[in-house]
Amino acid sequence: MLKAGIIGYGTIGKSIAELIQSQQAGNIELKSVLVRNLDRTGELPMNSFSITNDEEVFFHQDLDIVIEAAGHHALQLYGKKALASGSHLMIISVGALSDNEFLETLQKAAQKNNKQILIPSAAIGGLDRIAAGALGEIEGITLITRKPVKSWYGTIAEEKVNLEKITEPYCIFEGNARNAAKLFPENVNVSATLSLAGIGFEKTNVQVYVDPTIKRNIHTIKAKGYFGEIEISVQNEPYKQNPKSSPIVAMSVAKVLNNLTSSIVIGV
Repeated sequence: MLKAGIIGYGTIGKSIAELIQSQQAGNIELKSVLVRNLDRTGELPMNSFSITNDEEVFFHQDLDIVIEAAGHHALQLYGKKALASGSHLMIISVGALSDNEFLETLQKAAQKNNKQILIPSAAIGGLDRIAAGALGEIEGITLITRKPVKSWYGTIAEEKVNLEKITEPYCIFEGNARNAAKLFPENVNVSATLSLAGIGFEKTNVQVYVDPTIKRNIHTIKAKGYFGEIEISVQNEPYKQNPKSSPIVAMSVAKVLNNLTSSIVIGV
């Protein structure tokens, strides 16, 4: 059995914990969760994992894998430390890797400690085909992200469009994935994941829409290259309590965890 720890206990962190606790993530034991504020964690299941705001306690529990579920800043604070402690590191806030220097720092830490950085598919699909296709020439990759109005409150989108009055889809960003990941750290982590799987941050085109005509978060990937062509669109049901993300993110994490202990691994 592998021992896991989670950084962050918000909507996604709690969902991951529940999937592990219900044994839907394979032969994984959740040992501990690292949080900033113990007062905001709520009630924990009986006879369950520990929860702490002390990073030294958290990283000295001989964890096999640490799952980051707390945002870009948390990854920057603890990513290298997780790898140095002897744990594999699974990243949800992939947009933080749009910083080349930080990406190289984590890669070197992983190599030095003989550990892996794991990035789940999370909110998008088709990454297996994109990563395989990148072994040959890829002419271009485009990501089109559309999210309903409620997903954009508290983001830079409020500076670009009146969210209270918008009635038609509105493009709030068009450019490369590096800039998209920096501008929308919570909403467009998928652009960073796609870039790492494919042809890089500069060459990956991104369009981002506020769309009052939809109720789900929609990500469409278009790619063409030596392998052929792919166009895939996914519609993710958003969390009611956090419409910037979707339950499929935690489910994707559980799927990766299950792969680590399963005798049969599918879709890699």
